[in-house]
Amino acid sequence: MTTSPDATAPAAPTAGTARHRADGAHDALPVPAATGSVAEWTERYTHAVMDTFGPPQRVLVRGEGPYVWDADGTRYLDLLGGIAVNSLGHAHPTLTAAISAQLGTLGHVSNFFASPAQVALAERLLALAEAPAGSRVFLTNSGTEANEAALKLTRRHGAGSRPRVLALEGAFHGRSMGALSLTHKLAYREPFEPLPGGVEFLPFGDSDALRTAFAQDGENVAALFLEPIQGEAGVRPLPPGYLALARELTTAHGALLVLDEVQTGMGRTGRWFAHQHPHVGGGVLPDVVTVAKGLGGGFPVGGLIAYGPQVAALLGRGQHGTTFGGNPVASAAALATIGVIERDGLLTHVTELGERLRERLRSTGNALVGEVRGEGLLIAVELTAPVAARVVARALDAGIVVNPCTPTTLRLAPPFVLTDEQVQPFVDLLAALPADLAEETP
Repeated sequence: MTTSPDATAPAAPTAGTARHRADGAHDALPVPAATGSVAEWTERYTHAVMDTFGPPQRVLVRGEGPYVWDADGTRYLDLLGGIAVNSLGHAHPTLTAAISAQLGTLGHVSNFFASPAQVALAERLLALAEAPAGSRVFLTNSGTEANEAALKLTRRHGAGSRPRVLALEGAFHGRSMGALSLTHKLAYREPFEPLPGGVEFLPFGDSDALRTAFAQDGENVAALFLEPIQGEAGVRPLPPGYLALARELTTAHGALLVLDEVQTGMGRTGRWFAHQHPHVGGGVLPDVVTVAKGLGGGFPVGGLIAYGPQVAALLGRGQHGTTFGGNPVASAAALATIGVIERDGLLTHVTELGERLRERLRSTGNALVGEVRGEGLLIAVELTAPVAARVVARALDAGIVVNPCTPTTLRLAPPFVLTDEQVQPFVDLLAALPADLAEETP
């Protein structure tokens, strides 16, 4: 395991939370100290945390910019960004200041009340989404919740007279029961069947199959759910013209076009939303867009954007809700994240760095490196052998975090603040992969 020269173990936190006393003073309450080794924390994890993710690869205690440190003091270059979440990197001073300031003023109120941050965030999302007059936003805590809300909204479309919902093979829209019904992977679905019905999966990117699905009883289609770029399936962009065809068919048959931009939205591809790229969406306006992940820069927040007054009215009073969605702290985090992206010109940086990085990855000269695809800083490296997990293990030992989203695919979704110099060790690692890696004993 490689330890960087400046990879010193972070100091254990000494500040505690505060308890109000009648005399106005505060008593410090202890918080868990970040002491102990990775092995010790992993052992405690196995006895306390439900085994839904398997053992953690490392136990992380600190981050700064595009780097994180584990409990043993080893530094890692984070090229996964919490799976496209940490758009500003770790411990960004503007983001942490905004969260602290809001929490010190007003942390949470129920949705019987509003806060300025909540309203301002909804207004910003409508503007960034280029949504027409009468559009509205429903704020959530996550992408799964945003897609769950979108599915409920589509059930209201046609007052229940449209039982069909279309999605694509390879789709990932979340793991709650409604969102899971839109997710294609059998390993996720089968343990929880029967799922909410009516969802049909079409071959990915197949225009003829899409036309056929609408030609056969298209008036009963409530909605078509699409990711402009499928993330979990291996960073697969829809083919050119597919979104335009989807808009044409949904409009003709009175169905809703729902775009899941949970992973691709909020600047990840170099535009606020992936469908805003001319070569991706061709000027298409959807009916619904879902967002989350990078929206809060690491703080949990998501949302559903309903385009136009008719779609916005599909979820009425009492028909949906959330306790924490749109709370003041989450809204402040999202506003700060958007503000930094604008202030620091990060959309341009994401576009330009992404182009340079993809070209450098294509030029490694290693036979194990096949296709390199993606948009902005959502990138896939397709390997010529099913060794993605082994490459990820080698990278982790070298102090680099990437993700094997398929047996042959490496996914990169790094912070927007990444530099060319910082990412070079990963390029070098790929270039140096041995040709016989597939033959090595795991």
